[in-house]
Amino acid sequence: MNHVSTLRLEGELTIYCAQETRQQLQQALAGMDTHAAPTLEIDLSGVVEADTAGMQLLLAARRQAQALGGEVALKDCSPAVAEVMALLGLAPYFDAQGAAGQIFGQEAS
Repeated sequence: MNHVSTLRLEGELTIYCAQETRQQLQQALAGMDTHAAPTLEIDLSGVVEADTAGMQLLLAARRQAQALGGEVALKDCSPAVAEVMALLGLAPYFDAQGAAGQIFGQEAS
């Protein structure tokens, strides 16, 4: 059975909010059930601004989840997140869906 936890991030995913965001991610990862092939689903629909620092936090969360035997999936990525992910070529690193349900790096069907 796959246990899915959801964390909703809102506002800025930038260097200016990095410490607060890191704490939210750490709390969510600490609550992962390592016995149930855990997935942390991060809802990014409320993010209005993102930068490389924010993406570094998401990558670090992914690495930590994988070390625990789990995964991170990005859900409902806002246009701000989608733009930075596209610029940095990060789609291959995440199971990431945009608000319209498209997978980044692929044509919508």
